[in-house]
Amino acid sequence: MATSSNIPVSAILRSTAEEDEPKKKSRDDWRKAKELEEMRKAGTAPAAVDEEGRDINPHIPQYISSAPWYYNTRGPTLKHQRIDAESVKQFSGIDEWYKRGVDATKPVATKYRKGACENCGAMTHQKKDCMDRPRKIGAKYSGAQIAPDEWVQPVLDRDFDGKRDRWAGYDPAQHQAVVDHYAKVEQAKRLLKVEKLKLSGNPNEKEGSDDDAKVDDEADDDKYVDEVDMPGTKVDSKQRITVRNLRIREDTAKYLRNLDPNSAYYDPKTRSMRDNPHAGKDDDEVDYAGENFVRFTGDTMKHSKTQLFAWEAHERGVDVHPLGEPTKLETLKKQYDEKKDEFKQKGKLGILEKYGGEEHLDAPPKELLLAQTEHYAEYTRHGTLVKGQEKQIIRSKYEEDVFINNHTSVWGSFWINGQWGYRCCHSFVKEEAKKAQEKKKAKKKQKKKQRKDLKKMKKKDSPKKTEEEQLKEALKKEEDAQKEGERLSKLDDRKRSYNSMVEVAKPTDIEMEAYYMKKRRDEDPMAQFI
Repeated sequence: MATSSNIPVSAILRSTAEEDEPKKKSRDDWRKAKELEEMRKAGTAPAAVDEEGRDINPHIPQYISSAPWYYNTRGPTLKHQRIDAESVKQFSGIDEWYKRGVDATKPVATKYRKGACENCGAMTHQKKDCMDRPRKIGAKYSGAQIAPDEWVQPVLDRDFDGKRDRWAGYDPAQHQAVVDHYAKVEQAKRLLKVEKLKLSGNPNEKEGSDDDAKVDDEADDDKYVDEVDMPGTKVDSKQRITVRNLRIREDTAKYLRNLDPNSAYYDPKTRSMRDNPHAGKDDDEVDYAGENFVRFTGDTMKHSKTQLFAWEAHERGVDVHPLGEPTKLETLKKQYDEKKDEFKQKGKLGILEKYGGEEHLDAPPKELLLAQTEHYAEYTRHGTLVKGQEKQIIRSKYEEDVFINNHTSVWGSFWINGQWGYRCCHSFVKEEAKKAQEKKKAKKKQKKKQRKDLKKMKKKDSPKKTEEEQLKEALKKEEDAQKEGERLSKLDDRKRSYNSMVEVAKPTDIEMEAYYMKKRRDEDPMAQFI
């Protein structure tokens, strides 16, 4: 509903703003307003201006430019079409986040304060929310070791994107630790390269500087980056597809091989377990010995050496590929190994002829001569092992110190009141006893099954009833079912019992006949008199 105060742009004729009462519009005023509107649309007259000094487009429809009556406007305006800044909800800034640690700006209290935590003495939480270790005598009664107050966390209100920001609260200064780590690794690589050049002893090679070692190291690293194609391949490296190592769900997970928390480490992100989870056992006895074992067994090492030989040959001008020309590569490698062995043998024989000492090469190993090994161990004055691995002593042919069911002690390490048990948990239930209980349960289940089968056999062997008797039983059963249905229909839905576990079987012919006999037919005019 609009009144005379709701004036559209096409009907603006007010030239004198000081008038108190609006005058009645004459035919000439309406004609002038129409002409002014046409002139503004044509661009010959200036556009109307709102209260903020902005031009109003003369082509805006009237239902948009007309302000509601409760705005009580005195001139042209579009304020009712714009968003009110006060009604816009303000969200938290991108740099606002929860503060960590304790408030170091405030001094730590020396006495207990009223209303503070009774356990640690901090004012920012209560005893039920305290994360410190429960003290035997709380700070309320001891008055000592008052914990500093935590930060009063701000109440953050995030928008749609802010709630899904992965880097919310991230401190860019933390990345400096990663940069420093890789800088140390690069420095160690350079020093190692320089030491290798010094120890090589090749007179044709000169001792290179750190810059030369850096260039060589970068050249070696370029062999393994994904952006560089391997020698002999003509495939764009950016189009390569990496497939994750997915595990078959029927297989046993790696972290379930050994439940000891001190066993081999399992990385859940890459699903890898490098070390052997069954440490101390032979590789032939276990079905999984870690990924490092799989990687360095069989032809894996041979293939790696062949690939490395192909790369080195490519650097020296021989274009060969292990997959495209395997025979050529194998022949070259064989020739290279023969010449290398021949060169080593000549150098060895030359040294022996010049300096002698060939009799020392045929001597037995040092371990057999002096009974010495490279194994190092430290013991205290009482004979306790401090450093190194203690030599394992084979006591008997039977298994010892075998812990089952996550026990930390063996059966028989605890005794009380004539009963043996485990010292770790004081349990008197042995594995054999559990197996005996399981056997008893299995026997009970078997007996129950035999009883049910016997009952079924008796029912089959019982004399058959006549069709009339079976029909009477079916009719009675149908009447009971109809009564039960009427009773359930009157109950509340929340009080009805579930019937999802009821066995549903195909009805027999006699049951169907009883159903049709008891079925109520609403279309029968005599049904209401029965």
